[in-house]
Amino acid sequence: MATLLHIDSSVFPGETSSTRSVADAFRATWEERHPQGAVIYRDLAAHPVPHITADAWSAGYAAASERTPAQSAAFALRVELMEELERADAVLIGAPMYNFSIPSTLKAWLDNVLLLGRTAGETPSAEGTPTVVVASRGGSYTPGTPREGYEFVQNYLEAVLGGTMGLDVDFIVPELTMARRNPALSALVPLYEASRERAFGEAVGRAKELAERFAA
Repeated sequence: MATLLHIDSSVFPGETSSTRSVADAFRATWEERHPQGAVIYRDLAAHPVPHITADAWSAGYAAASERTPAQSAAFALRVELMEELERADAVLIGAPMYNFSIPSTLKAWLDNVLLLGRTAGETPSAEGTPTVVVASRGGSYTPGTPREGYEFVQNYLEAVLGGTMGLDVDFIVPELTMARRNPALSALVPLYEASRERAFGEAVGRAKELAERFAA
């Protein structure tokens, strides 16, 4: 059966997080269709991986026999994270927008996973893996909106996950999630609700589509 790698990075728990809620809808649909399958789950908010260090970075470009004990220890986690990605038939990533970018915990995961000559380069080891990114945000940054130029989540993740690591990336974008909490955005509540409903529909639909692909 298929294996799903599920990465969460929202600092907010459960249903208080739009990112987690939509990602959970995807995962629930996936598990319903793959009851015997495996899910590799990492909650980067609850259990963050270390930010990249000089030892962890340099170890990736040194022969195993030439690594110092510190390099070997630091590189062990990178190998574990890369192997999780490589084992996955599909990847689900929760990537809320914080201060116009991704959470630092997700950036740390990416810095550890990305290794030129293995997961990146001419023949990335997870190339073609279908990857769904739930990228929620409190406002709207779609083309034509006043803050279009502040969108650094989709652009960045498309470049890293798709362009560099060769993953097959789709985005689900619940937006205007602050509309119910910020009185200044109250007029946008209907747009938020429509975005939320669309995001849940896309999550369930994409999970079903991938499930059927792996069942064929």
